[in-house]
Amino acid sequence: MDYLAGKQSVRLKEPVYIMGHACVAGKKEGEGPLGKYMDLVVEDSLFGKENWEEAESEFLKNAGEIAIRKAGKTPDNIRMGFCGDLLGQMIASSFGMKDLDIPFYGVYGACSSAGVAISLAAMAVHGGFADMAMAGCSSHFASAEKEFRYPLAYGNQRPYSATWTVTGAGACILGNGQALSSALLSSGTDKKYNILVKGFTTGVIKDYGVSDVFNMGASMAPAAADTIYQSLKDFHMEPGDFDCIATGDLGAVGQKLLFSLLEENHLDISRVHMDCGMQIFDEEKQDTHAGGSGCACSALVLSSMILPKLQTGEWSRVLFVPTGALLSQVSANEGRSIPAIAHAVWFERSMP
Repeated sequence: MDYLAGKQSVRLKEPVYIMGHACVAGKKEGEGPLGKYMDLVVEDSLFGKENWEEAESEFLKNAGEIAIRKAGKTPDNIRMGFCGDLLGQMIASSFGMKDLDIPFYGVYGACSSAGVAISLAAMAVHGGFADMAMAGCSSHFASAEKEFRYPLAYGNQRPYSATWTVTGAGACILGNGQALSSALLSSGTDKKYNILVKGFTTGVIKDYGVSDVFNMGASMAPAAADTIYQSLKDFHMEPGDFDCIATGDLGAVGQKLLFSLLEENHLDISRVHMDCGMQIFDEEKQDTHAGGSGCACSALVLSSMILPKLQTGEWSRVLFVPTGALLSQVSANEGRSIPAIAHAVWFERSMP
């Protein structure tokens, strides 16, 4: 049991590799700063389907297919998949994974689902329950607006604290040493298999009484602060030990609150902090107000920016902290507050 670290973290003793990763983005996301790094940009927000929900499933399926192909594998090689989304009963994930025919676990962490899925997939691989596992998540601007706020046809005004739900999906393929050896035999190189999942921190639900569905950053900042503080404490690390501490989708409003809350614990992460929601869109050219949000927000930035920087050696160690607001149609309509959670995943570039 020596892999347990501190109060709520796990340090993986055996290597868990990122074998492949992919991101599929919508048109608006493709027009943003990271658009040229996406594996696929889909101009049609319906992705050739009849409704937004079916389109979101198609985004996830394509992200999974590309990630598996980049890992040099086929769906038959993937022992199990962990995926999540924002829709009721996680229909985007279940319908998206259906055609891949991979043993499937649906997971829910709202916009923190990327962290949930990667943590569970890493546990499965590290524990010997799977030699390869998939972690994925998706979101869609139109399906999320319909689910949680107002249908697009309503034409409501969005306050400046609001974030823009990212349309797209991301997927990672995680593997153990045996999977790596098999991949090396088929590819002849180890250059693209140099990223490890070193550990993760499971978040605790935090509720500071925020009930404004147009200010998710304020509801999620306390959870992000708590998880970052606990992760650093559990792993006996300082902010400067990481090249980047990346939160999921706090946006400009949530980032300020995050810094303020961490200051109460004498922590300053401002020099290494990056919020995925502030990277996915161009603040000056794209009308997204406080930034991006949604499950796909952190997943797209992870695959298009964070993991490539680790692969090339520009970064050596990253703490990836997707954030999630745990509300539903029911709780929002009842006027209840918005609890939130954040999960941290420690990625590190392996030395040659």
